[in-house]
Amino acid sequence: MKLTNKIIESVVAEVAGDDVLPLVKYLKGRKNVSEFKLASSIKKEINATRNMLYRLYENNLVSFIRKKDKKKGWYIYYWTFNLKRIKDLVKNLKKERLEKLKARLEREKKGNFFLCPNKCIRLNFEQATEFEFKCPECGTLMVQEDNKERIKKIEVEIKELEREVKKIK
Repeated sequence: MKLTNKIIESVVAEVAGDDVLPLVKYLKGRKNVSEFKLASSIKKEINATRNMLYRLYENNLVSFIRKKDKKKGWYIYYWTFNLKRIKDLVKNLKKERLEKLKARLEREKKGNFFLCPNKCIRLNFEQATEFEFKCPECGTLMVQEDNKERIKKIEVEIKELEREVKKIK
């Protein structure tokens, strides 16, 4: 699997937030960059920058070294982006998605679902009985859904994700 910028950005955004992307773009390919230099390069306050760095650190996407400033006696942190961690995260995120899809497939196969003809809402049997099979949005009588197509789509998506997970080494 080749790590493109698009893959890197989507993984980072998913685990740490979109706001972290400018920081990662600056940090990528550099080593031991001072948090103050990072803050100034992305034009953010130091506290906001640290918050972003901590979110990346929670997912092992950055590492740091700490050095003491001889003049002030404070510690300054120097950060490095961990590109190798992206592959692991891609695989983990795909596996998580796969588990959620399998659980959803199970619910779809076991459950009876009811739709509002006006496409307001979709409810399972228990929810539909609570509302006496009337749409809680518009009051129209709900109809039972034939979810065979939905099940097929989920099964196709599961097979595709399983192939993708196997490809990642």
